[in-house]
Amino acid sequence: MSTTTAELLKGAAELFPDEVVTSANVRHLDLPFGAGRFALITLDNGFDHTKPTTFGPASLANLNAAIDQVEKEAADGTIVGAGITGKPFIFAVGADLKGVELLKKHDDALAIGKGGHEVFKRLSGLAVPTFAYYNGAAMGGGVEVGLHCTYRTVSKALPAFSLPEVFLGLVPGWGGCALLPNLIGADKAVSVIIENSLNQNRQLKGKQVFELGIADAIFEGADFLEQSLIWTANVLKGDVAVERAEVDRGDAWDEAVARGKSIADSKVHGAAPAAYRALDIIAAAKDGNLQAGFDAEDKALADLIMGGELRAGIYSFNLVQKRGKRPAGAPDKSLARPVTKVGVVGAGLMASQLALLFLRRLEVPVVLTDIDQERVDKGVGYVHAEIDKLLGKRRINQDKANRLKALVTGVLDKAEGFSDADFIIEAVFEEIGVKQQVFAEVEAVAPAHAILATNTSSLSVTEMASKLKHPERVVGFHFFNPVAILPLLEIVRGEQTDDASLATAFGVAKKLKKTAVLVKDAPAFVVNRILTRFMGEIQNVIDEGTPVEVAEKAVEPLGLPMSPLVLLELVGPPIGLHVSETLNRAFPERFTVSPNLAAVVKAGKRGFYVYDSGKPELDPEVAALLKQGDVVLTEEQVRDRVLDAVAQEIGLMLDEGVVAEAQDIDLCLITGAGWPFHLGGITPYLDREGVSERVTGKRFLDAGVASVPA
Repeated sequence: MSTTTAELLKGAAELFPDEVVTSANVRHLDLPFGAGRFALITLDNGFDHTKPTTFGPASLANLNAAIDQVEKEAADGTIVGAGITGKPFIFAVGADLKGVELLKKHDDALAIGKGGHEVFKRLSGLAVPTFAYYNGAAMGGGVEVGLHCTYRTVSKALPAFSLPEVFLGLVPGWGGCALLPNLIGADKAVSVIIENSLNQNRQLKGKQVFELGIADAIFEGADFLEQSLIWTANVLKGDVAVERAEVDRGDAWDEAVARGKSIADSKVHGAAPAAYRALDIIAAAKDGNLQAGFDAEDKALADLIMGGELRAGIYSFNLVQKRGKRPAGAPDKSLARPVTKVGVVGAGLMASQLALLFLRRLEVPVVLTDIDQERVDKGVGYVHAEIDKLLGKRRINQDKANRLKALVTGVLDKAEGFSDADFIIEAVFEEIGVKQQVFAEVEAVAPAHAILATNTSSLSVTEMASKLKHPERVVGFHFFNPVAILPLLEIVRGEQTDDASLATAFGVAKKLKKTAVLVKDAPAFVVNRILTRFMGEIQNVIDEGTPVEVAEKAVEPLGLPMSPLVLLELVGPPIGLHVSETLNRAFPERFTVSPNLAAVVKAGKRGFYVYDSGKPELDPEVAALLKQGDVVLTEEQVRDRVLDAVAQEIGLMLDEGVVAEAQDIDLCLITGAGWPFHLGGITPYLDREGVSERVTGKRFLDAGVASVPA
């Protein structure tokens, strides 16, 4: 490593005071079949085997020192090859993000990029062949250090492999953008770097890594390193020849980059720069000039590290990985009661999805009830069919499928079904009188300790419990559709909900593997309140006269997962109308009920669009229903109005104590509505664009949180 880069890296190390330093231990062994002496570098951060191994400046320096030793041995002929692997179950998961967000200067960020390149590329410059043994989870820099080696093997048991940088607002900056397309071709590289990242950081398994051509061989997890070393010996002796497909550097390369741009446009609409910077580097890598690619990665990495999207991306990552696992305000978990049987009131689609989730995660008896046998049978049948699908996909075996099916039943009599249930959740029609009646019937037959949970999306939990003898055991348990996919669970504390009931709810949420956020009993809680205000302003400007396409395009720069009216179609216009009516009753000065939306619902339309041409186009029948005024706004005016409304609502929600902090609102939008990491949910974006101060007179987050430190 050059003296200049070493000095820069040393300076950057001072900015990483809390870096969990990775060691790079060199041990020597004799390869099988007399292939010769071999040096194996093992990455290990000294923590237990569930803790990820990361790279910061000090960690890179340790790896550099290990390579110094190996380089000398390679030069004097002491070794015939060198390899790198990780501690059990984890190879390495990339840069130390906690340190990255502390960087204040472009030069410091540039040093991180250059330092990683200078260390990693020494592996390809050794006088002997080098091998990467992906024994466990590998992400980001963990993937890239292996790409610098001559050969790679991968474990069949490897659970997660990715280059997630674009997802966070970065580019793979230690060789990924330049090396991967030159190894497996541009199209496959675009899938890994762009498509997978922008699809909620989709992970590859070991088999996929091998099939893509990233790894040259694949072995079982139980004896992975042993088999890899045997394979290494055969390669070095010439008994195994590694053959790789020729990379197409013609039109296919350009077509792959164009495909990547189309994916980025569909996901972020030009709103976040990371994907486009990565594609520029991939495009330039077509000529195979790796050093030029590395230099471009350094520049892109430094630029993006100093940008708002990356800071927001890291903020989002930390929300999901840390705050999401330690919910703010959750009561002492020791108060939680055991749950050995679950009751579900209702057997419609939502209730059936809930039954399936509780069954799969808790593996306890689950009983559904409804008003007639046909509905009950349909609900149980849905659960059985979904279990059969899991069996068909080999995600469970026949014994487990049989056991799960035996655990789910349906009855008409609540007394028969719920007399020994510990946790009972209702998913019936969204009308307060109906839910009060259901809870009265359930309370009459359920044991005294049972939790009564409601999946309401907007109604008052306190009012729902108000006519019960024991309202303290009623809790809001609001899932998001599709239940199996969206992680968020809004746990709502009614005015009389006690700590034991709340603790039990949080304990169940953890077993369900959901991201639980404690929410005050306020109209529509968090996600639906913000989305309704957001979509309400879109509907308002349409009602006033702005063309539908202008209103929709206005918010494209946010890079949301779907446009407002497509989201409305997914939710269902009747539900959207119902929630807007609920909020209009609570806050008539801010929430309106769109007459055009009401007309669409009355006409039985499923949404504003038809898809006859393969893309969304305004339904002519809906267009005929629309009654608009003559106030036509520009895209910028619409966007400002929508963002101002959202900022106002968030400010009011924080003042009301709906959640503990702005971070909880962001966590809800990320995990419950799929809002992108590069927005940080929403409040970092509102802070960055100056909307927060314009509307509320202050930032939602302190300076330096999801932004460059002052």
